[in-house]
Amino acid sequence: MFDHLSDRLAQTFKRLKGHGRLSEGNISEALREVRLALLEADVNYKVAKDFIARIQERAVGQEVMKSLTPAQQVIKIVRDELTALMGGQAEPLILTGKPPLLFMLVGLQGSGKTTTAAKLALMLRKRGRSPYLVPADTQRPAAIEQLQKLGAEIKVPVFASDPSQAPVDICVQALSGAARENCDLIILDTAGRLHVDDALMAELEGIRNKLAPAEVLLVADAMTGQDAVNVAQAFHERLGLSGVVLSKVEGDARGGAALSIRAVTGVPIKLVGVGEKLDALEAFHPDRMAGRILGMGDVLTLVEKAGEAFEAEQAQAMAKKMAANAFTLDDFRDQLGQLKKMGSLEGLLSMLPGAGKLKGLKDMQPEEKELKRTEAIICSMTPSERADHQMINASRRRRIAQGSGTTVTDVNRLLKNFAQARKMMRSMAKLGAGKKQLAHLLGPR
Repeated sequence: MFDHLSDRLAQTFKRLKGHGRLSEGNISEALREVRLALLEADVNYKVAKDFIARIQERAVGQEVMKSLTPAQQVIKIVRDELTALMGGQAEPLILTGKPPLLFMLVGLQGSGKTTTAAKLALMLRKRGRSPYLVPADTQRPAAIEQLQKLGAEIKVPVFASDPSQAPVDICVQALSGAARENCDLIILDTAGRLHVDDALMAELEGIRNKLAPAEVLLVADAMTGQDAVNVAQAFHERLGLSGVVLSKVEGDARGGAALSIRAVTGVPIKLVGVGEKLDALEAFHPDRMAGRILGMGDVLTLVEKAGEAFEAEQAQAMAKKMAANAFTLDDFRDQLGQLKKMGSLEGLLSMLPGAGKLKGLKDMQPEEKELKRTEAIICSMTPSERADHQMINASRRRRIAQGSGTTVTDVNRLLKNFAQARKMMRSMAKLGAGKKQLAHLLGPR
């Protein structure tokens, strides 16, 4: 989402680092570039102006002008102010109170409310809650059916809504449905419109007033840029939002919505949708997002993803195999499966500090197809071939390529990469990485 903004800031700070000592002129020139970068990212004009003013005030102070590393101090100030601009600290969902808790999702048509409802249900189920999905959108054709299909996919019960009923009546009746299913949390998927209008707001106000939900979450499309801020302001004035869920941040969004919503409306961003898959929903951490924008990475989120994908026992067993040089193609395939659970490779690499400097990273295509090709090649091998890759001669490679629908070149590339990976793992063990360190690298923190 912040690719262009990150590039512009990186270039600006690179020039700033070229000066051993900084003058007010150097700082002012750099901040002009930062301001332009923010405006190009579709950040609200007043928000960008106030943001630069705060940095200017701090940057020409004693902490920078007398510092041994003034450029680094300026970057630190920018990071601090970016974090504050987006809310300072993460705002968790309200999960305390008398059950069933009600979460009401609102937003314009096409913002991704229905998919977000399913993503949220899956996230909460993983946290030990028992969510209940309620399709209360009687305006959009097939909206009820869509949520029922998504609920079946993630194994979460869905209320059998009747499209002829009023949305508020559907939501009230869903309370007894949730009780029958022993669910402690209800997610209401409400209707949207192509624009904000009185009829939509009156309908949503009726649901809110009748049920008093613990959370009223606006699902805002990050792709709409500055308009998402205007939408958030309109909904907040009528409904009193408790939070925002930014959807579609993995797309070609410029980032202005994320940087402006909190400052303009005062409503915190609580969650972000980072992909199309139903597990692609994350808590929003302003400090971590600031780190990503400035190319400092987001190691904490990466560690959390690894902790969710890798079981501790699996990691320890794999570490033992690596140390003993007994890592097989079966193990390699299993690791690819775990990697896919963590999301796209490009997304994971973006969380590593300095990853933005890696050549070609932004030109990478979605690697799902590549991983599937690799799995197909390994699955076309016999058990003995997967256990001992060195026995795979030329004729076997032709057979494997034919069986997997790939080429001999693809098979050769996989075997070469696998051999290099084994060699690296063996070297780590010899250098003293040891089983515990390997398990630490692979496993959850």
